[in-house]
Amino acid sequence: MIENWDVFLAPYVQAVDELKIKFKGIRSQFEQHSQTSPIEFVTGRVKPIPSIMSKALDKNIELDSIEEEISDIAGVRMMCQFVEDITTVVDLLKKRKDFEIVEERNYISQKKESGYRSYHLVVRYPVETLEGMKNILVEIQIRTLSMNFWATIEHSLNYKYSGQIPINIQKRLQRAAEAAFQLDEEMSLIKDEIQEAQAAFSRKNEL
Repeated sequence: MIENWDVFLAPYVQAVDELKIKFKGIRSQFEQHSQTSPIEFVTGRVKPIPSIMSKALDKNIELDSIEEEISDIAGVRMMCQFVEDITTVVDLLKKRKDFEIVEERNYISQKKESGYRSYHLVVRYPVETLEGMKNILVEIQIRTLSMNFWATIEHSLNYKYSGQIPINIQKRLQRAAEAAFQLDEEMSLIKDEIQEAQAAFSRKNEL
């Protein structure tokens, strides 16, 4: 039984805060070298207590086991402009020595039935606490801006309908997911022109 949720979740908060700083640092390093960053922006959160309890109940997980059984209590999301940037970011993360990748799920090449696309990595991240080193599971999601827009809408609808989205809306969501992916593919075809335009605009603003 978890007696103090604030104490239990504190290392998760620390893990999210540290990883956000580190991943934003990657973006800054690209910019310092006058290179286009594959990372557009980074967000993160710790799952609310009611959501943790609900997931544990749905999956029949004992509270004493949630540290190992629930891998997304801590979550970091990295947004990219282009689909190819996702591969670049994943390769960068695989080279890092400050955490261990324990699970990898490619929902881009193997989308979910709902139409959901994203790239997930579950990492084991070490956090220094007063009691010593604690390894925290963190789920890292890497996706494009259009994938994120779709996923945000689907999440809201799942909440509204308690996970039972009506069939007609499910079909519309699936079509919207394909439209969003087609948008990503079209943008990839003119990636060079887009990045040149963005660089020119940035230089103009600096002047």
